[in-house]
Amino acid sequence: MVEVSETEERPLVVGNNSKVEEPYPLRLKGNVIKGFGRGGKELGIPTANLPEEVSEYAGKFLESGILYGWASVGTNATVHPMVMSLGWNPFFKNEKRSAEVHIIHKYFEDFYEKELRILVAGYIRPEKNYTSLEALINDINFDIKVAHNCLARAAYDQLKLDPFLQPSV
Repeated sequence: MVEVSETEERPLVVGNNSKVEEPYPLRLKGNVIKGFGRGGKELGIPTANLPEEVSEYAGKFLESGILYGWASVGTNATVHPMVMSLGWNPFFKNEKRSAEVHIIHKYFEDFYEKELRILVAGYIRPEKNYTSLEALINDINFDIKVAHNCLARAAYDQLKLDPFLQPSV
């Protein structure tokens, strides 16, 4: 992996503007598990981790990296934008692939063991190894801006209406 600094220039919108292209959308769900405990505490960007089998399944269809889409949790039918890290997180030197989802919404409670439903709509960038924690945090915050911009496009905005994102009855 190539080390990068926070000064690298990146586009604010990625992917096709008029239609969602294969392999997207990809629908994934699983009960939230305890992760490494660094998303909210170390980065200030809380994440919900999907089970390892969901990460492995996603890896059959998706390139490792940072992706964007829509998410809903538990019995709540409200759908929010999300960014997801799928891979080994080279900055932290993970030994197994993980799927760490940051739902772009302020939650005031944990949702461990609750069902997390995500619809992956597109790919933002590959995983990177960073020179500092600050550079990683800056890139994640930029990824969030990219996700908002990408999901605002009509074809991607419509994905939030997918019945898959609704709670199981």
